[in-house]
Amino acid sequence: MAALGTLPGGGAAASVPRSQRRRGAPSLAAAYVPKGVRLVCGRQLRAAPVLASPSATLSGPARRRFLRAAPAAAAASGSASAGEAKPQGFAERYPTLVTGFFFFLWYFLNVIFNILNKKIFDYFPYPYFVSVSHLFVGVLYCLIGWGFGFPKRAPINSTLLKQLIPVAVCHAIGHVTSTVSFAAVAVSFAHTIKALEPFFSASASQFILGQPVPLTLWLSLVPVVVGVSIASLTELSFNWTGFINAMISNISFTYRSIYSKKAMTDMDSTNLYAYISIIALIVCIPPALIIEGPQLVQHGFKDAIAKVGLTKLISNFFVVGLFYHLYNQVATNTLERVAPLSHAIGNVLKRVFVIGFSIIVFGNKITTQTGIGTSIAIAGVALYSFMKAKIDEEKRQIKSA
Repeated sequence: MAALGTLPGGGAAASVPRSQRRRGAPSLAAAYVPKGVRLVCGRQLRAAPVLASPSATLSGPARRRFLRAAPAAAAASGSASAGEAKPQGFAERYPTLVTGFFFFLWYFLNVIFNILNKKIFDYFPYPYFVSVSHLFVGVLYCLIGWGFGFPKRAPINSTLLKQLIPVAVCHAIGHVTSTVSFAAVAVSFAHTIKALEPFFSASASQFILGQPVPLTLWLSLVPVVVGVSIASLTELSFNWTGFINAMISNISFTYRSIYSKKAMTDMDSTNLYAYISIIALIVCIPPALIIEGPQLVQHGFKDAIAKVGLTKLISNFFVVGLFYHLYNQVATNTLERVAPLSHAIGNVLKRVFVIGFSIIVFGNKITTQTGIGTSIAIAGVALYSFMKAKIDEEKRQIKSA
Protein backbone atom coordinates (compact mmCIF):
# COMPACT_ATOMS: atom_id res chain seq x y z
CA MET A 1 0.00 0.00 0.00
CA ALA A 2 1.15 3.45 -0.72
CA ALA A 3 2.42 5.62 2.12
CA LEU A 4 -0.25 7.66 3.98
CA GLY A 5 1.73 10.86 3.85
CA THR A 6 4.10 12.98 5.90
CA LEU A 7 3.48 14.01 9.51
CA PRO A 8 3.95 17.61 10.56
CA GLY A 9 7.07 16.59 12.39
CA GLY A 10 8.75 15.78 9.10
CA GLY A 11 8.89 11.94 9.33
CA ALA A 12 7.29 9.68 6.72
CA ALA A 13 4.34 7.55 7.85
CA ALA A 14 4.91 3.79 7.39
CA SER A 15 2.30 1.56 5.72
CA VAL A 16 0.03 -0.27 8.14
CA PRO A 17 -2.23 -3.05 6.88
CA ARG A 18 -5.94 -2.27 7.12
CA SER A 19 -6.62 -5.66 8.71
CA GLN A 20 -4.34 -4.88 11.65
CA ARG A 21 -6.05 -1.59 12.29
CA ARG A 22 -9.44 -3.37 12.36
CA ARG A 23 -8.23 -5.95 14.90
CA GLY A 24 -7.25 -3.25 17.38
CA ALA A 25 -3.64 -3.13 16.40
CA PRO A 26 -1.66 -0.10 17.53
CA SER A 27 -2.77 3.00 15.71
CA LEU A 28 -0.60 5.03 13.41
CA ALA A 29 -0.15 7.65 16.12
CA ALA A 30 0.86 4.95 18.60
CA ALA A 31 3.54 3.76 16.25
CA TYR A 32 5.25 7.11 16.56
CA VAL A 33 4.74 7.85 20.26
CA PRO A 34 8.08 8.53 21.98
CA LYS A 35 9.29 6.13 24.57
CA GLY A 36 7.96 6.62 28.08
CA VAL A 37 4.60 8.13 26.97
CA ARG A 38 1.64 6.06 28.13
CA LEU A 39 -1.47 5.35 26.12
CA VAL A 40 -5.04 4.99 27.36
CA CYS A 41 -7.40 3.14 25.07
CA GLY A 42 -4.88 3.46 22.29
CA ARG A 43 -4.66 7.26 22.62
CA GLN A 44 -1.71 9.34 23.75
CA LEU A 45 -1.92 11.47 26.91
CA ARG A 46 -0.76 14.76 25.43
CA ALA A 47 0.87 17.49 27.40
CA ALA A 48 -0.12 21.14 27.02
CA PRO A 49 0.66 22.41 23.51
CA VAL A 50 4.13 23.87 23.16
CA LEU A 51 5.09 26.19 20.33
CA ALA A 52 7.65 24.57 18.17
CA SER A 53 10.84 26.38 17.40
CA PRO A 54 10.55 28.33 14.14
CA SER A 55 13.88 26.91 13.07
CA ALA A 56 12.43 23.45 13.19
CA THR A 57 9.88 24.28 10.51
CA LEU A 58 12.33 26.09 8.25
CA SER A 59 14.84 24.61 5.90
CA GLY A 60 17.57 25.73 3.58
CA PRO A 61 18.29 29.48 3.20
CA ALA A 62 15.30 30.50 5.31
CA ARG A 63 16.62 28.50 8.25
CA ARG A 64 20.08 30.08 7.93
CA ARG A 65 18.62 33.61 7.79
CA PHE A 66 16.59 32.92 10.90
CA LEU A 67 19.59 31.61 12.83
CA ARG A 68 21.64 34.69 11.88
CA ALA A 69 18.87 37.14 12.89
CA ALA A 70 17.98 35.48 16.19
CA PRO A 71 21.04 36.64 18.21
CA ALA A 72 20.65 40.24 17.00
CA ALA A 73 16.96 40.26 17.96
CA ALA A 74 17.76 38.84 21.39
CA ALA A 75 20.45 41.48 21.95
CA ALA A 76 18.08 44.28 20.93
CA SER A 77 15.40 42.95 23.27
CA GLY A 78 17.88 42.74 26.12
CA SER A 79 19.12 46.28 25.59
CA ALA A 80 15.53 47.60 25.51
CA SER A 81 14.76 45.88 28.79
CA ALA A 82 17.92 47.27 30.34
CA GLY A 83 17.01 50.73 29.10
CA GLU A 84 13.58 50.55 30.76
CA ALA A 85 15.18 49.60 34.06
CA LYS A 86 17.49 52.62 34.13
CA PRO A 87 16.38 56.12 35.25
CA GLN A 88 15.12 58.32 32.44
CA GLY A 89 17.48 61.20 33.09
CA PHE A 90 19.52 63.33 35.45
CA ALA A 91 16.44 64.74 37.22
CA GLU A 92 15.20 61.25 38.14
CA ARG A 93 18.61 60.10 39.35
CA TYR A 94 19.40 63.22 41.43
CA PRO A 95 16.06 64.79 42.47
CA THR A 96 17.57 66.50 45.52
CA LEU A 97 20.21 68.29 43.45
CA VAL A 98 17.60 69.42 40.93
CA THR A 99 15.29 70.76 43.65
CA GLY A 100 18.22 72.53 45.29
CA PHE A 101 19.11 74.12 41.97
CA PHE A 102 15.52 75.35 41.59
CA PHE A 103 15.67 76.98 45.03
CA PHE A 104 19.01 78.59 44.22
CA LEU A 105 17.69 79.90 40.89
CA TRP A 106 14.55 81.22 42.58
CA TYR A 107 16.56 83.16 45.19
CA PHE A 108 19.12 84.38 42.66
CA LEU A 109 16.51 85.72 40.23
CA ASN A 110 14.56 87.33 43.07
CA VAL A 111 17.59 89.09 44.53
CA ILE A 112 18.78 90.34 41.12
CA PHE A 113 15.29 91.59 40.29
CA ASN A 114 14.99 93.55 43.53
CA ILE A 115 18.42 95.14 43.09
CA LEU A 116 18.01 96.13 39.43
CA ASN A 117 14.43 97.25 39.97
CA LYS A 118 15.44 99.57 42.80
CA LYS A 119 18.23 101.09 40.68
CA ILE A 120 15.79 102.02 37.92
CA PHE A 121 14.03 104.44 40.27
CA ASP A 122 17.22 106.48 40.58
CA TYR A 123 16.63 107.88 37.09
CA PHE A 124 13.04 106.84 36.32
CA PRO A 125 10.81 107.41 39.41
CA TYR A 126 7.57 106.21 37.84
CA PRO A 127 6.53 102.95 39.56
CA TYR A 128 3.21 102.55 37.71
CA PHE A 129 4.92 102.56 34.33
CA VAL A 130 7.70 100.32 35.67
CA SER A 131 5.04 97.83 36.81
CA VAL A 132 3.53 97.84 33.33
CA SER A 133 6.97 97.22 31.81
CA HIS A 134 7.46 94.18 34.08
CA LEU A 135 4.21 92.61 32.94
CA PHE A 136 4.71 93.63 29.30
CA VAL A 137 8.06 91.85 29.07
CA GLY A 138 6.57 88.81 30.80
CA VAL A 139 3.66 88.67 28.36
CA LEU A 140 6.06 89.08 25.42
CA TYR A 141 8.11 86.19 26.80
CA CYS A 142 4.97 84.02 27.03
CA LEU A 143 3.81 84.86 23.51
CA ILE A 144 7.22 84.00 22.03
CA GLY A 145 7.21 80.74 23.99
CA TRP A 146 3.75 79.86 22.70
CA GLY A 147 4.87 80.72 19.17
CA PHE A 148 7.64 78.10 19.37
CA GLY A 149 5.45 75.61 21.23
CA PHE A 150 7.41 75.84 24.47
CA PRO A 151 5.14 75.38 26.24
CA LYS A 152 2.23 74.52 24.03
CA ARG A 153 -0.54 77.02 24.61
CA ALA A 154 -3.41 75.58 26.60
CA PRO A 155 -6.88 76.55 25.36
CA ILE A 156 -9.01 78.79 27.57
CA ASN A 157 -12.80 79.09 27.65
CA SER A 158 -15.15 81.76 28.96
CA THR A 159 -15.76 79.91 32.24
CA LEU A 160 -12.07 79.73 33.12
CA LEU A 161 -11.56 83.31 31.97
CA LYS A 162 -14.23 84.52 34.40
CA GLN A 163 -12.49 82.62 37.20
CA LEU A 164 -9.06 84.04 36.36
CA ILE A 165 -10.12 87.69 36.09
CA PRO A 166 -10.41 88.24 39.90
CA VAL A 167 -7.07 86.45 40.40
CA ALA A 168 -5.39 88.63 37.78
CA VAL A 169 -6.92 91.86 39.13
CA CYS A 170 -5.61 91.11 42.63
CA HIS A 171 -2.25 90.16 41.12
CA ALA A 172 -2.12 93.48 39.24
CA ILE A 173 -3.01 95.57 42.31
CA GLY A 174 -0.55 93.67 44.49
CA HIS A 175 2.24 94.05 41.96
CA VAL A 176 1.69 97.78 41.38
CA THR A 177 1.49 98.61 45.09
CA SER A 178 4.59 96.51 45.79
CA THR A 179 6.50 98.45 43.13
CA VAL A 180 5.30 101.77 44.56
CA SER A 181 6.48 100.65 47.99
CA PHE A 182 9.90 99.59 46.66
CA ALA A 183 10.26 103.00 45.01
CA ALA A 184 9.32 104.88 48.19
CA VAL A 185 11.31 103.05 50.89
CA ALA A 186 14.34 100.79 51.23
CA VAL A 187 13.95 97.31 49.75
CA SER A 188 14.79 95.73 53.11
CA PHE A 189 12.05 97.70 54.88
CA ALA A 190 9.48 96.96 52.16
CA HIS A 191 10.12 93.24 52.56
CA THR A 192 9.89 93.58 56.33
CA ILE A 193 6.39 95.06 55.96
CA LYS A 194 5.47 92.34 53.48
CA ALA A 195 6.34 89.82 56.19
CA LEU A 196 2.88 90.66 57.57
CA GLU A 197 1.25 88.79 54.69
CA PRO A 198 0.62 85.64 56.81
CA PHE A 199 -1.33 87.79 59.28
CA PHE A 200 -3.68 88.94 56.51
CA SER A 201 -3.97 85.39 55.19
CA ALA A 202 -4.99 84.09 58.61
CA SER A 203 -7.49 86.95 59.01
CA ALA A 204 -9.03 86.20 55.60
CA SER A 205 -9.31 82.49 56.40
CA GLN A 206 -10.98 83.20 59.75
CA PHE A 207 -13.34 86.07 58.90
CA ILE A 208 -13.95 85.81 55.12
CA LEU A 209 -13.75 82.10 54.31
CA GLY A 210 -15.10 81.02 57.69
CA GLN A 211 -12.24 78.56 58.25
CA PRO A 212 -11.24 78.55 61.94
CA VAL A 213 -7.57 79.32 62.58
CA PRO A 214 -6.08 77.52 65.62
CA LEU A 215 -5.05 79.68 68.55
CA THR A 216 -1.46 78.47 68.25
CA LEU A 217 -1.24 79.98 64.76
CA TRP A 218 -2.61 83.32 65.99
CA LEU A 219 -0.04 83.33 68.79
CA SER A 220 2.76 82.60 66.33
CA LEU A 221 1.80 85.77 64.45
CA VAL A 222 2.37 88.00 67.50
CA PRO A 223 6.17 88.18 66.92
CA VAL A 224 5.52 89.14 63.29
CA VAL A 225 3.31 92.10 64.22
CA VAL A 226 5.63 93.19 67.03
CA GLY A 227 8.75 92.89 64.85
CA VAL A 228 7.28 94.91 61.98
CA SER A 229 6.10 97.56 64.45
CA ILE A 230 9.55 97.92 66.00
CA ALA A 231 11.22 98.07 62.58
CA SER A 232 8.74 100.68 61.32
CA LEU A 233 9.17 102.99 64.31
CA THR A 234 12.94 103.20 63.85
CA GLU A 235 13.32 102.79 60.06
CA LEU A 236 15.30 105.68 58.60
CA SER A 237 13.60 105.44 55.18
CA PHE A 238 10.07 105.22 56.60
CA ASN A 239 7.29 107.12 54.83
CA TRP A 240 3.56 106.55 54.70
CA THR A 241 3.45 106.04 50.94
CA GLY A 242 5.75 103.06 51.13
CA PHE A 243 4.13 101.64 54.25
CA ILE A 244 0.51 101.93 53.04
CA ASN A 245 1.26 100.52 49.60
CA ALA A 246 3.10 97.57 51.11
CA MET A 247 0.07 96.89 53.31
CA ILE A 248 -2.29 97.11 50.32
CA SER A 249 0.01 94.67 48.52
CA ASN A 250 -0.35 92.23 51.41
CA ILE A 251 -4.14 92.47 51.26
CA SER A 252 -4.21 92.10 47.46
CA PHE A 253 -2.04 89.01 47.45
CA THR A 254 -4.18 87.54 50.21
CA TYR A 255 -7.29 87.93 48.07
CA ARG A 256 -5.37 86.56 45.12
CA SER A 257 -4.79 83.38 47.11
CA ILE A 258 -8.48 83.19 48.00
CA TYR A 259 -9.63 83.54 44.39
CA SER A 260 -6.95 81.13 43.22
CA LYS A 261 -8.44 78.42 45.42
CA LYS A 262 -11.85 79.04 43.86
CA ALA A 263 -10.49 78.96 40.31
CA MET A 264 -10.03 75.21 40.13
CA THR A 265 -8.38 74.17 36.87
CA ASP A 266 -6.18 71.38 35.51
CA MET A 267 -4.13 73.84 33.43
CA ASP A 268 -0.38 73.69 34.02
CA SER A 269 1.19 76.47 36.07
CA THR A 270 3.18 77.95 33.16
CA ASN A 271 0.12 78.54 30.98
CA LEU A 272 -1.94 79.66 33.97
CA TYR A 273 0.59 82.30 34.97
CA ALA A 274 0.82 83.46 31.35
CA TYR A 275 -2.93 84.11 31.16
CA ILE A 276 -2.89 85.86 34.55
CA SER A 277 -0.02 88.09 33.34
CA ILE A 278 -1.92 89.05 30.17
CA ILE A 279 -5.04 90.04 32.11
CA ALA A 280 -2.98 91.87 34.76
CA LEU A 281 -1.20 93.86 32.05
CA ILE A 282 -4.53 95.02 30.63
CA VAL A 283 -5.61 96.05 34.14
CA CYS A 284 -2.39 98.00 34.87
CA ILE A 285 -2.20 100.07 31.68
CA PRO A 286 -5.11 102.53 32.33
CA PRO A 287 -3.93 103.65 35.83
CA ALA A 288 -0.38 104.11 34.55
CA LEU A 289 -1.57 106.31 31.70
CA ILE A 290 -3.87 108.34 33.95
CA ILE A 291 -1.50 108.81 36.90
CA GLU A 292 1.89 109.06 35.22
CA GLY A 293 1.11 109.53 31.52
CA PRO A 294 1.17 113.36 31.43
CA GLN A 295 4.45 113.55 33.40
CA LEU A 296 6.11 110.96 31.18
CA VAL A 297 5.12 112.82 28.02
CA GLN A 298 6.27 116.19 29.35
CA HIS A 299 9.62 115.33 30.88
CA GLY A 300 9.78 111.79 32.29
CA PHE A 301 11.22 110.00 29.29
CA LYS A 302 13.40 112.97 28.30
CA ASP A 303 15.02 113.16 31.73
CA ALA A 304 15.70 109.42 31.85
CA ILE A 305 17.18 109.36 28.36
CA ALA A 306 19.36 112.33 29.22
CA LYS A 307 20.76 110.45 32.23
CA VAL A 308 21.36 106.95 30.86
CA GLY A 309 20.56 107.05 27.15
CA LEU A 310 17.72 105.49 25.19
CA THR A 311 19.45 102.15 24.57
CA LYS A 312 20.28 101.55 28.23
CA LEU A 313 16.83 102.67 29.35
CA ILE A 314 15.09 100.18 27.08
CA SER A 315 17.54 97.38 27.86
CA ASN A 316 17.16 97.95 31.61
CA PHE A 317 13.38 97.76 31.32
CA PHE A 318 13.68 94.54 29.36
CA VAL A 319 16.19 92.89 31.72
CA VAL A 320 14.27 93.80 34.89
CA GLY A 321 10.98 92.64 33.36
CA LEU A 322 12.56 89.36 32.30
CA PHE A 323 13.94 88.76 35.80
CA TYR A 324 10.53 89.56 37.28
CA HIS A 325 8.74 87.03 35.07
CA LEU A 326 11.39 84.32 35.43
CA TYR A 327 11.61 84.54 39.22
CA ASN A 328 7.83 84.23 39.51
CA GLN A 329 7.75 81.33 37.07
CA VAL A 330 10.65 79.51 38.73
CA ALA A 331 9.03 80.09 42.13
CA THR A 332 5.87 78.38 40.89
CA ASN A 333 7.82 75.47 39.40
CA THR A 334 9.91 75.13 42.56
CA LEU A 335 6.94 75.01 44.89
CA GLU A 336 5.39 72.24 42.80
CA ARG A 337 8.41 70.03 43.53
CA VAL A 338 8.41 70.24 47.32
CA ALA A 339 6.18 69.54 50.31
CA PRO A 340 4.28 72.38 52.04
CA LEU A 341 6.82 72.53 54.88
CA SER A 342 9.70 72.99 52.45
CA HIS A 343 7.59 75.57 50.63
CA ALA A 344 7.14 77.56 53.86
CA ILE A 345 10.81 77.40 54.79
CA GLY A 346 11.77 78.39 51.26
CA ASN A 347 9.59 81.51 51.38
CA VAL A 348 11.12 82.61 54.69
CA LEU A 349 14.69 82.06 53.50
CA LYS A 350 13.93 83.94 50.29
CA ARG A 351 12.90 87.01 52.26
CA VAL A 352 16.03 86.75 54.42
CA PHE A 353 18.20 86.56 51.30
CA VAL A 354 16.53 89.57 49.69
CA ILE A 355 16.76 91.71 52.83
CA GLY A 356 20.38 90.76 53.47
CA PHE A 357 21.61 91.31 49.91
CA SER A 358 19.73 94.59 49.53
CA ILE A 359 21.39 95.97 52.67
CA ILE A 360 24.82 94.92 51.37
CA VAL A 361 24.36 96.19 47.80
CA PHE A 362 22.67 99.51 48.58
CA GLY A 363 24.53 100.13 51.83
CA ASN A 364 21.30 100.93 53.65
CA LYS A 365 21.96 102.23 57.14
CA ILE A 366 19.73 100.50 59.64
CA THR A 367 19.41 101.19 63.34
CA THR A 368 19.84 98.51 65.97
CA GLN A 369 16.12 98.60 66.69
CA THR A 370 15.29 98.11 63.01
CA GLY A 371 17.60 95.11 62.82
CA ILE A 372 16.06 93.59 65.94
CA GLY A 373 12.53 94.23 64.69
CA THR A 374 13.27 92.70 61.30
CA SER A 375 14.82 89.63 62.93
CA ILE A 376 11.81 89.17 65.22
CA ALA A 377 9.40 89.51 62.30
CA ILE A 378 11.28 86.97 60.16
CA ALA A 379 11.49 84.54 63.11
CA GLY A 380 7.74 84.91 63.60
CA VAL A 381 7.07 84.19 59.93
CA ALA A 382 9.26 81.09 60.16
CA LEU A 383 7.38 79.87 63.24
CA TYR A 384 3.99 80.52 61.65
CA SER A 385 4.97 78.84 58.37
CA PHE A 386 6.32 75.78 60.17
CA MET A 387 3.23 75.35 62.34
CA LYS A 388 0.79 75.93 59.48
CA ALA A 389 2.57 73.41 57.26
CA LYS A 390 2.46 70.81 60.04
CA ILE A 391 -1.26 71.41 60.63
CA ASP A 392 -2.02 71.13 56.89
CA GLU A 393 -0.01 67.92 56.67
CA GLU A 394 -1.93 66.40 59.60
CA LYS A 395 -5.24 67.32 57.92
CA ARG A 396 -4.17 65.59 54.71
CA GLN A 397 -3.14 62.47 56.58
CA ILE A 398 -6.50 62.36 58.37
CA LYS A 399 -8.38 62.68 55.06
CA SER A 400 -6.30 59.99 53.38
CA ALA A 401 -6.68 57.58 56.32
